[in-house]
Amino acid sequence: MTRPNVQPCFIVIMGVAGCGKSTIAKLTADRLAWAFIEGDSLHPPINVEKMRQGTPLNDDDRSPWLRSIARTIKRWRKEGKSGVVACSALRRAYREIIAEGQDDVLFVHLHGDPELIARRLAERRGHFMPADLLDSQIATLERPMPDEHAISLDIAASPETLVDKVVQAIAGSIRTD
Repeated sequence: MTRPNVQPCFIVIMGVAGCGKSTIAKLTADRLAWAFIEGDSLHPPINVEKMRQGTPLNDDDRSPWLRSIARTIKRWRKEGKSGVVACSALRRAYREIIAEGQDDVLFVHLHGDPELIARRLAERRGHFMPADLLDSQIATLERPMPDEHAISLDIAASPETLVDKVVQAIAGSIRTD
């Protein structure tokens, strides 16, 4: 679906590992014909290795990664593109780095039953994030507050329903000339 004369808008699909960020972000980007990036692809190799070894990242580890995501959104904005990012964005401070004070970034917090998320992680293959880091992510998570440009969606819904809700949430914020 191409939208002529659309002002850039950015969606960050966020939440703990295993909540479906990548799936929902990719489906949303495809539905809107927007750019997509898997935030994990922007992690420096040292972060990937730490997580692969089961070591949780700290704020110093995350800082260059978050700034890289912010630069990607800034580049898209400059190019006149809209885009979707899959990124954990677990803390408010991380979301503030990503949005850089702009109101054109919508955070979509995917949340759900921790047992369901743990099962998804246990079944996932080929990802560097081990299931035993889920507890550290849950402990780090700061749910978006009402004053943040964010919505929260329960992952019990189907992927199609979640994408529909994301598209509905941004429908009012897309401005056409």
